[in-house]
Amino acid sequence: MKKSHIIGIIVIAMAIGIIMTTAGDASTYVSFGDAIELAKDGNSTKVHVVGRLKKDDQGHIVGMHYEPMKDPNYFAFTLVDTNRFEQRVVYFNPKPQDFERSEQVVITGNMQNEVFVADKILLKCPSKYTENEIQTNTAAL
Repeated sequence: MKKSHIIGIIVIAMAIGIIMTTAGDASTYVSFGDAIELAKDGNSTKVHVVGRLKKDDQGHIVGMHYEPMKDPNYFAFTLVDTNRFEQRVVYFNPKPQDFERSEQVVITGNMQNEVFVADKILLKCPSKYTENEIQTNTAAL
């Protein structure tokens, strides 16, 4: 066999390995209702849920629990998914920075005993620019 054939086979094997690794980490976007059904069926697959934080009339987050002096790796909150279903979420890591400012939250995890246990939290924070500032800055150019 030529050297070029051996190198080609190695490159193909590496590409297949990379594809298999990323396919294994993929999970689907579902609602809390779907996550509950998956858990009832015994499926512990990790899923993504998109939602917003539950807030009161003054804009304060409702149901957020974090006591870093007592347990810095326990953070719990209530998330409302796109179907307006409220679910308690527990995250066994420190509270993410700027959590209170987030507009939208994407959590990855699964349902366990009536609680969604999150492995990862992704925050979508509001833009630091307002529409008027953007128009003013682009008009100046």
